[in-house]
Amino acid sequence: METRQLEYLVAVADERNFTRAAARVFAAQSTVSAGIRSLERELGGALFERDPHRVRLTPLGEQVIETARDTLRAVERMRELADPRGGLRGQVRVGIFTNLQTIDLPGIMGEFHARHPLVDLRLGPSPSGSTGLADDVRHGRVDVAFMGLPGRVPGLLYQQLTVSPFVAVLPEDHPLAAEPEVALAALMGEAFVDAREGFGNRVTLDRVLDERGLSRRVSTEVSDLGEIPRFVAARLGVAVMPELTVIPAGGAVVRPLAERIDWALSAVSRPRPGAAASALLGLLAERFGQADGSPRRMPGGLS
Repeated sequence: METRQLEYLVAVADERNFTRAAARVFAAQSTVSAGIRSLERELGGALFERDPHRVRLTPLGEQVIETARDTLRAVERMRELADPRGGLRGQVRVGIFTNLQTIDLPGIMGEFHARHPLVDLRLGPSPSGSTGLADDVRHGRVDVAFMGLPGRVPGLLYQQLTVSPFVAVLPEDHPLAAEPEVALAALMGEAFVDAREGFGNRVTLDRVLDERGLSRRVSTEVSDLGEIPRFVAARLGVAVMPELTVIPAGGAVVRPLAERIDWALSAVSRPRPGAAASALLGLLAERFGQADGSPRRMPGGLS
């Protein structure tokens, strides 16, 4: 068994497609397919179910995939320790939110690159928001992810970064736009603009509404949190979202909520992150942490 075969196994499991997996590992598709077949012969069973529409792990594949990931991380760590040039090498896959302009993500990654120039960065979002990012980290498809789900997902290492209050976002001519604060119950008859199901801000708000016996209608869903105020300005509805995620838009106003609702932004990883991922988590702790190690609380909040 060769580590290259394990790289093929992990790539196909992540991409669920042999062509994309081959591009990821810089190999011909026939080479990846041959490597998987060889591994299947050695293990005595099929690792993937293949049909014209999708590729997925078999029960045997599910059993061995995490061991394959751990083995590759261990090999990477051995290479780092043996490298006479010193310094971190490899890559870090980071799950991000799109258009979260209040977090200086380019600045953070620029500083990380300055400290560790031999580490490549692979950044990307999930179409299902924090829920998808948590699943990506849990299954090893992503090394570190920003996440805004309430509570804790089992099996993940958490580093809380900041806490932000929810606010109301209203069209500027809305009857409540001039009020000093807005109660949730006053908005329940309105159409809402919100992120798709699975996004952490929506999961957090829906739980609060359920606890209070309130219900709403989400008439417009978007996959980019930063775009929500623009859709509100276009009078497609109102929104209730974390203040941290609000990008001002002409024609929309932001008002505090009467209720205290907090949204926590965290960085998550698997319990034993690699050296490069650990270095990124350390930088995030420097950027967001206070002297006592507690998360930074956004100014002007209700919490």
